[in-house]
Amino acid sequence: MTPQEVDQYLAFLHANVPDLRQRIALIARKNIGQPYKLNLLGEFPFELHDNLPMYSLTHSDCLVFAEHTYAMALSSSWEEFFWTLQRIRYKDGLIGVVTRNHYTEVDWNTNNAWLLKDVSAGFGSDKVASYDIVVDRAKFLREQHHKETTIPVQTSHEAYVKADKVSAILDQLRDGDFVNVVSDKDGYQSITHVGLVVVDANGKRNFLNSGEPQVKEESFDTFISRTNERTRTSKQAKPRRLLGFKFLRLRDDIVIPGAVTLPRPKQAQ
Repeated sequence: MTPQEVDQYLAFLHANVPDLRQRIALIARKNIGQPYKLNLLGEFPFELHDNLPMYSLTHSDCLVFAEHTYAMALSSSWEEFFWTLQRIRYKDGLIGVVTRNHYTEVDWNTNNAWLLKDVSAGFGSDKVASYDIVVDRAKFLREQHHKETTIPVQTSHEAYVKADKVSAILDQLRDGDFVNVVSDKDGYQSITHVGLVVVDANGKRNFLNSGEPQVKEESFDTFISRTNERTRTSKQAKPRRLLGFKFLRLRDDIVIPGAVTLPRPKQAQ
């Protein structure tokens, strides 16, 4: 689709499908088969640290797919979609590589709390486990983007539903809920993949996500089996292994906050 076609489609969808969850499911399913491409977006031409664009209608990675789906479902025009997309991608909507929501646990989920609420801890102690994650944004930005900052190191305690317990809680999930896949790699636990919950015509909760080679809708059992098989057949000494899933509930009372006004860039000396 072109931006002009997206503009027309969003206006039609907003006028004819009043339920946000239904719009999310429709938009997500419309992109089934979209090719997967990693490291897809950046800040160009707003910032010049790379030449990666600020949106994509032809390809997606897991996060790009989720962000675009939410932003489109919340919007009735191209202009509104593009603004909402940046509000989702960046802290306070302030565009820049430093303010981009790089870390899912402590950036994306936290800064989009107006949209979603983490409900992972509420599924019962017998089904839930937890991990601590230490995030050094200053080191990441310095090493990956050559940006010097003074952001302090942050530790966060995160709950998730164990993979072998997910089937017991699926009936509590709803269209449009956000899925975070939690993995362990050599003793380090973190979110390694994301996607959306969609409910099929029979009431079955599926996982709609963008991964190699394309966007797909699959059962959670299929995703778990495929992921575990990849770990089993990996030639790495310590391959990444699946631990479980965080689930974030789409809020019923969504009010999109305004974006922070950008200061004037410094003048060249």
